[in-house]
Amino acid sequence: MSIAFATRGLRSLHGVHRMAPTLFRGKSMAAHSQDQHLLADVGISSSVPLHHNLTYKEVNEHEIANNEGAATANGTYSIDTGMFTGRSPKDKYIVEQSPSKEDIWWGPVNAPMKPAVFDKLYNKVINHYNQTADKMYVFDGYCGANPATQKKVRFITELAWQHHFVRNMFIRPADDADLSDFKPDFTIINACKVTNPDYKEDDLNSDVFVGFNIEKKVGVIGGTWYGGEMKKGIFSMMNYWLPKEGIMSMHCSANVGKDGDTALFFGLSGTGKTTLSADPKRFLIGDDEHGWDHHGVFNFEGGCYAKTINLAPETEPEIHAAIKPNALLENVVLKEDKTPDYFDVSKTQNGRVSYPIFHIPNYEPTSQAGHPKNVIFLTCDAYGVLPPVSKLTPGQAQYHFLSGYTAKVAGTERGIKEPEATFSACFGAAFLPLHPTKYADLLKTKLEEHNTNVFLVNTGWSGGAYGVGNRMSLKTTRACVDAILDGSINKSEFKADPIFQFEVPQTLGNVSPDVLVPRNAWEDKAAYESAAKELANKFVANYSQYIHEGKPDFSAFGPKL
Repeated sequence: MSIAFATRGLRSLHGVHRMAPTLFRGKSMAAHSQDQHLLADVGISSSVPLHHNLTYKEVNEHEIANNEGAATANGTYSIDTGMFTGRSPKDKYIVEQSPSKEDIWWGPVNAPMKPAVFDKLYNKVINHYNQTADKMYVFDGYCGANPATQKKVRFITELAWQHHFVRNMFIRPADDADLSDFKPDFTIINACKVTNPDYKEDDLNSDVFVGFNIEKKVGVIGGTWYGGEMKKGIFSMMNYWLPKEGIMSMHCSANVGKDGDTALFFGLSGTGKTTLSADPKRFLIGDDEHGWDHHGVFNFEGGCYAKTINLAPETEPEIHAAIKPNALLENVVLKEDKTPDYFDVSKTQNGRVSYPIFHIPNYEPTSQAGHPKNVIFLTCDAYGVLPPVSKLTPGQAQYHFLSGYTAKVAGTERGIKEPEATFSACFGAAFLPLHPTKYADLLKTKLEEHNTNVFLVNTGWSGGAYGVGNRMSLKTTRACVDAILDGSINKSEFKADPIFQFEVPQTLGNVSPDVLVPRNAWEDKAAYESAAKELANKFVANYSQYIHEGKPDFSAFGPKL
């Protein structure tokens, strides 16, 4: 069944005339136990109430009746995800079996799970739903705004708020869509209340498990309540399917200007993808996951997932205004009057809000746009030695894409308490089932074909490393991004960084030259030189894994020591 489309009129921003995937709220679809046959293919046969594609009003009623969280003063619903306020990457597995095992990039990112272990956990999850769960929620929707390549996805959850979360994050069917013949391309069964005490004998990391069986087209989640595992699980699958079809899949946000100039923002969580793409002067395509095919760029999702730390209307008005009824808050402290306190991070620095994309007034309703004019790599430099903006040559773009340098921000993963320098291939290694060079090769082809400009933007520290310097101001970052998008940066005088080699503007509007040139911002110049060399050596050491005989070597475009 192909996705239903909205019939309202659309803007034509980029010369691509397409109908918009339906991104508005859907109505309840037979939320009764007679819909139980929907789950026969996965082995769930319980006769408890099954609630299928609830409307926002209905799901909120369930959240309140189940006492799953708290209604807030701004009309949203707020929940806690327990000890897991971020993903648990060491507990994610792919079943090692043919034919997919020949394609997988096995290692720390993609740990293997034996088929027998998956079957055991799968049966444990199914038995829980058949014997213990007193209600079930099923969401059927889509991943991918391009009808030619989108995937049908199904989520089975025991909690209403998890149903709410996937309704926010994925593309919603039309109100009157007939889903009786819906056949999912992939199903995720979330049994967050189930753990695996036998994990040691199963060669697993802990009693938590997030397992994906590519051949059986199903994933199971147990032991973690964090909603992001469902979102990123499907993203990982898109990163498996689409490149095999020659389509670039990307961990990036995207927006488009009134003249049709598309921009991509690559980066890990906490680097500013959501914030910077929510630009009042441009139309939002999406904030996190996209594809790039021969037509252009398209969003995978139907919603946004923003960090709430220090969120204020003065600094991030679009996101702040998007937190209204139908949005879902995660791990946010509430005051006595039930007002969210985004400055209190006693629960976690990874407080989140999910909301449907139409909560951003200037969203692009087709969730698609033309080929990008500019690509921006976002990095959060904990060393404080990278400039706020620099221009990359094609070779440098390949080097930095494969390097994916940033700092993991506190709370985004289990155990991360403060910024930690890391290298994450393609600015999203945790979600790449294939080898990074597969995605790098696709990006190289796309950049060359469309003559796309590439810039590196540092949203991390300036004037010193973490603990000494200050975090780059959003005002400075916005000024750099604006200069890229309006082309004024090309009027600047550039000089090559003596260590990292990329071109750095010496002047840029009202941005201080002492900020543009990092060394100038450090009081202790010797400390700067030491930190810059230390980071450069980390780049070199990390990139060595991509140097193989007969393969393109971009190491000459990295730091020069």
